[in-house]
Amino acid sequence: MAKSNKPIIWGAFAAGGEAVSLVAPAIILLTLLAAIGRVPPGLSYEQMHSFAAGWFGKLVLFAIVFLSLWSQAHRLRITCFDFGLRADGLVATLFYMLAGAASLWLILILGNI
Repeated sequence: MAKSNKPIIWGAFAAGGEAVSLVAPAIILLTLLAAIGRVPPGLSYEQMHSFAAGWFGKLVLFAIVFLSLWSQAHRLRITCFDFGLRADGLVATLFYMLAGAASLWLILILGNI
């Protein structure tokens, strides 16, 4: 029986989709509250920056963005296939390399916080 890399890809896709579905509504709500000047206590810029500057905050941010990148790369791959682009190897390589490059860029960004 041949081994497959599909569990790795599907695992990242599922985890990223879950992270996006849990975090995106909270981010949208906080953005709308900030727009009308009703920032909840504990979510000022200074407090959020101090959270993001710590190792745990960087780990949380990395996990959310990393999983989201890989989930969307896989979703774009499947969308291209559904639209009739049958060069799946090339498309998969392109989107996963873009997700990998964005992940490395994310590490650099988080390192500078």
